[in-house]
Order: sequence, then C-alpha cells, then structure tokens
Amino acid sequence: MTKHFLGDTVVLLGRSLTHVTRSVDTIITTAITPIAMLLLFVYVLGGAIDAGSDSYVNYLLPGILLITIASGIAYTAFRLFMDMKSGIFERFQSMPIARSSVLWAHVLTSLVANLVSLLVVVGVALAMGFRSGAGVLAWLAVAGILILFTLALTWLAVIPGLTAKSVDGASAFSYPLIFLPFISSAFVPTDTMPGPVRAFAEHQPVTAIVNTIRDLFTQQPVGTDIWIALAWCVGILILAYALATATYRRKIT
Repeated sequence: MTKHFLGDTVVLLGRSLTHVTRSVDTIITTAITPIAMLLLFVYVLGGAIDAGSDSYVNYLLPGILLITIASGIAYTAFRLFMDMKSGIFERFQSMPIARSSVLWAHVLTSLVANLVSLLVVVGVALAMGFRSGAGVLAWLAVAGILILFTLALTWLAVIPGLTAKSVDGASAFSYPLIFLPFISSAFVPTDTMPGPVRAFAEHQPVTAIVNTIRDLFTQQPVGTDIWIALAWCVGILILAYALATATYRRKIT
C-alpha cells in the first residue's frame, strides 16, 4: 500500500510541477514579487529605517522569505480549486490509485515550488550584499524552519482550495498571510511601534520565526524564540492537516 501511495504521488507530483513550469504568472508572483519588495525596501526605503543592523538587507531577508512562502501557497489553493472544478478529482477516484496521493501531490508541489523561489530570493539577496557567517548547522536549521512553515501554510491553503466557491475566494485567503509580516519584526524593530500594535506584533507567529532566522544568520543565541516559532509552525500544521484531510474526505465521498 505504501509503495502504491508513493508511486502514485510521484506521478501526480510530476503532473503538478509541469503545470507550474508552464505558468508564467506563478513564477512571477512567487519569485519576482518578493524580489521587487526586497529591492524597494533596501534601495528606496532602507535609508530611512533604523533597524540597528549594519546592513538592512541582512535584517530584512528573513521577512521577505516568509512573504515568498505566503505568496507561493496561494497557488496551491488555486490549483486545487481548478482541479475540483474541472472534474479531474472524480476521474482520479475512478482509477486504481491511492486517494490521498492526489492531495499529497499538490502539497509536495507547493513545497518544491516554494523552495525554488526561496533559493532565487536568497541568490538575489546575496547579489545585493547579504552576508552571513552562519555555519552548516545554522543554515540547515533555517531550511528546516522554512520547510515546516511552508508545509503548515500549504495544508492551510488546501482548505480554501477544496471549499471555495470561486477562483478569487480560493486564493484570497493568502492576502492576510502576506500582510502579516508587515506587523511584525520583519521590517522594523517592534519597540518602535505603538503599544497595541507592538503587543500584537510581538505575540504573532511571524515575529518569532523572523527573529529565530535572523539570530541563526547572525550567529546569535536564539533563546526561546525558536521554541515559540516551532510551536506555532507545528500547531498550525497539525490543525490545518486535520481540517484539510477531513474536508477532503467529505468532498470525495
């Protein structure tokens, strides 16, 4: 059964990745838009922002990486919605394939596509002057956090992808996720914010994740932020996975 599931997932993953590579809009939104934001904040707004860092691009990059992921997972919901409306799910269910492989293929497609986008953004940041003395273990820790964050948001995206009534509804849920880093420590230190805004910024998941990645990049002690970041990511992942799979079972029965 496991071999059957893995084989089916690989085949369907190839199908989904082919669709991604043929969609210019997907590539622009998931890679070019975060790069444009990186350029804007570093070269236009960066001079007016005191982030207490020698290089603003170093301070900014963790938040841009999270925005890259939030932009990318909108297409998971979009692709699921289109498959649901086209009737391809019903066709797959009539074939001797593992039912869960259809859903996992979309999730893994999101993971692969987002990792490619993240690598592109990091490459551009390096060209803009980003530097890190982090060792291999620190980079692996950053990669692990970003992968966990991607999976958490991807399973969250599965829910509107299966339940939305329109294309706009399927992808619109990602807008608050893209906006969330702006009310966090991603762009400016939270101690510069008014009281209520600061309280929200310091107790939402993006701040803990951004602070952890920033500390890993700068070889600083991560403190409790890493445990808060992991708790948020794992909690969202477990809850989203449970809701997504329950929704999927209702839709295909």
